[in-house]
Amino acid sequence: MSYLLHPPLLDEAGLASALRWYVEGFAERSKIRVDLEIPRQIDRLPRDLETVIFRIVQECLTNIHRHAHSRSAAIRIAQSETEIKIEVQDEGKGISDSKRAELESPGKAGVGITGMRERIRQWGGNLQIAPGRNGSGTLVTACLPLPDR
Repeated sequence: MSYLLHPPLLDEAGLASALRWYVEGFAERSKIRVDLEIPRQIDRLPRDLETVIFRIVQECLTNIHRHAHSRSAAIRIAQSETEIKIEVQDEGKGISDSKRAELESPGKAGVGITGMRERIRQWGGNLQIAPGRNGSGTLVTACLPLPDR
């Protein structure tokens, strides 16, 4: 179980390889098709930041499996000079306005969302949960500033 929380591949080969490995296994276990878009040569980041990003993706996919009733998910990771952006979208039933408001209230979100929000806050980033781009499903966006190099 601990290898799913922090796989050795994350330290050995980096974020991109660890995410590809995790997404492939998740898709096989859950029967949810997952498209992962990540730069092939993404820079190595501080170990703790790579772990945060891995855990965000992991939590989002877990929520899709448990709650969204979606057959597919899309993960997009982009890196600029100053930040890394993680987007996870599903095509599921979406989140009602009242549930989304509850998730945005301090102390009201579920353990997984609260954990994600706290990890992101510790890095000075932000988390948004919104309706999907095409009007269905949910879009989770996390932006994390990159440390000075």
